[in-house]
Parts: sequence; C-alpha cells; structure tokens
Amino acid sequence: MWDNNCRWSRMEQLIHIKELINQGDVAQAVVLLDALLQQDEFPEKDQAYYLRGNAYRKQGNWQQALNNYQYAIDLNPDSPAKEARRMVMDILEFYHKDMYNQ
Repeated sequence: MWDNNCRWSRMEQLIHIKELINQGDVAQAVVLLDALLQQDEFPEKDQAYYLRGNAYRKQGNWQQALNNYQYAIDLNPDSPAKEARRMVMDILEFYHKDMYNQ
C-alpha cells in the first residue's frame, strides 16, 4: 500500500491522511504530509498542500493554513484550496475587536 512508485498508493496515502485529519490526529497527518512534500517525484503536491492547510486550520493555525492553501493554488489554480482560502479569509475578516468590548 505504501509503495511510493505507485500512483494509486500515493492517492491511498492522501485518503489516509485526510481520514487522520477528520479524526483529529492532525499532528500525525502533518508529519506524513511533510514527508510526502519532500519527495521530488510527487505529482499530487497541490492536494498535499491543501490537506496540510486543512490540518493547520483544524489546529487554529490560520497563517499556516493560508500559506498552504496558497501553495496549493499556485500549483493548481482549480484546487479546492481556493475556496478554503476564501472561507478562512472570510472568517478572519469577520472578526471585529469592538464586538468583544461591549
């Protein structure tokens, strides 16, 4: 399953990592994504950056989430990271400090 020479195996890895993120095992997901992103012959880097953005978003690390979404968009302008980045920006722009001073 984890043979790096097989495209299907890479896709299975990404699916497994997505499940880790959904289950809350974000730290392990980030470790696996970091390892995948260090591989030169990894054509799904845009998907890995998108998932890493999701992992950081789940941790509340907004800056790292935005950075990773942008990396994914740079590699693939049609990436779902484009919508995810827009949603994070909407959340951050909604925050208004005066609302907490009332």
